[in-house]
Amino acid sequence: MTLPTLETERLTLRALNLEDAAALHRLVSAYEIALNTLAIPHPYPEGAAADWIASNVQKFEEGKMVNLGIFLREDGALAGAIGLTIHREHDRGELGYWIGVPYWNRGYATEAAAALIDYGFRELGLHRIEAEHFTRNPGSGRVMQKVGMTFEGRFRESVRKWDELVDVDHYAILRSDWMAARG
Repeated sequence: MTLPTLETERLTLRALNLEDAAALHRLVSAYEIALNTLAIPHPYPEGAAADWIASNVQKFEEGKMVNLGIFLREDGALAGAIGLTIHREHDRGELGYWIGVPYWNRGYATEAAAALIDYGFRELGLHRIEAEHFTRNPGSGRVMQKVGMTFEGRFRESVRKWDELVDVDHYAILRSDWMAARG
């Protein structure tokens, strides 16, 4: 089993390989990326990008996760990463993504999220796909809305990021919502 490659109008979502580690490290090391994600540390440790890339195939083969790099079709540049954590017992996936700061405000997150949601429903047979974002990052919420996700609630001070308790907004899309949007 190999990780999928998904094509959109402007992007290729594909498995990252060790040759991508330096570009990944450079992008994910930005303070702004760590600030708005739960699991990414700052500073980002040397070697962590290669370790994360190496773990992705096994997680996919175990049916636990699909993690892909977001690459620009025009020049092959790495712009970010996107993934689905799969909870098979509930036929549910949890969407997560980040876009490197130089690539913000170009619609790449929306384009990539739509493609991975389609993959989750079409290929993985999921019933529900969820996502959360820190309320201080409303742009991520706009991405979730644009891909057809429904706001389901705010969890006040529900996670700790560094020394701060952070509010989180929760979104989801059901297979039936996704199918209705496609006619």
